[in-house]
Amino acid sequence: MKKYIALLLALVLTFALCACGNTVTGPGPEENPNSEAPASEPAEAPSEAPTEEPTEAPSDETFVIGVCQQMTHPALDLATQGFKDALAASGLKIEYKDADAGGEYANCGTIMDGFVSDGVDLILANATYPLQAAASATADIPILGTSITDYATALSIAPDDWNGTVGGNISGTSDLAPLDQQAAMVKELFPDAKNVGLLYCSAEPNSQYQIKIVREALEGMGYTCTPYPFTDASNLESMTRTACEGSDVIYIPTDNTAAENTEVIANVVLAEKVPVVAGESGICSGCGVVTLSISYYDIGYATGEMAAQILKGEADVSTMPIQFAPEVTKMYNAANCAELGITPPEGYEPIEG
Repeated sequence: MKKYIALLLALVLTFALCACGNTVTGPGPEENPNSEAPASEPAEAPSEAPTEEPTEAPSDETFVIGVCQQMTHPALDLATQGFKDALAASGLKIEYKDADAGGEYANCGTIMDGFVSDGVDLILANATYPLQAAASATADIPILGTSITDYATALSIAPDDWNGTVGGNISGTSDLAPLDQQAAMVKELFPDAKNVGLLYCSAEPNSQYQIKIVREALEGMGYTCTPYPFTDASNLESMTRTACEGSDVIYIPTDNTAAENTEVIANVVLAEKVPVVAGESGICSGCGVVTLSISYYDIGYATGEMAAQILKGEADVSTMPIQFAPEVTKMYNAANCAELGITPPEGYEPIEG
């Protein structure tokens, strides 16, 4: 009996030791899929990890911009340069497709069709003809105009429908200086004049618009106004001679054909001793005596800033209102004033260059 009891105690002790061994060592993680990972191994990310978006690196995308300039003359050249300088300052990578329409609307249409076919990212329409051609060519590619006097006139928008924003895929900047103030310059410098000739290109809608407004203002001051429209450069000289015969003073608006041919006008008006009040400094520097002018570089730069916002996705072209030059300046052409014996009043700045 004593031997039996001793054997039974030995067996109980053996089982107890085995149970203690299992409690201390336990199964490893590979043996028990429900156990937690050892502290020495990385744990899985918690399900409530922060959802903050990573900062985007600068884009290496190159944007292609089609630039159509109606013709080559200082005002339009400055607007294009300002546009490109603003985009250079934006940090965007830009490839330009530059085109000069040579003053022909048909060329503008061909150029715009090429831009659309190439799939450019944005179009700069520098002056009225390019804007009209771009609007006809695409309703999808963003179009920014510059050197446009009145967008409603250029795009045949009814006055009652015009609220300062074109909508669709078009916006831009205007080169319109206060026309009533330009008319007032005629009164300021030539109070004794009676007849004012209005010289402009009849093919340019924005020139027609300016002439209408200025004529109303001048006639309200008691002047007799006579329009002298020319169709293109071919009859500009003859129409200028006719204007000189019937005018004490000539007014020329921001007219692209006139701006491209100021030497032709100057040869006539200076010989006939008839002063010209011009709508912008480029025309005035060629054939005028005084002007109330904007900076074409500034409106071009503002257009470039608008383009950067569109390309970066910061603005929608359809909701961008037309912008205007921040300031205007009274300026005079020293050489022409001296030749015609005119002393500009105080407050006028000389045109440089």
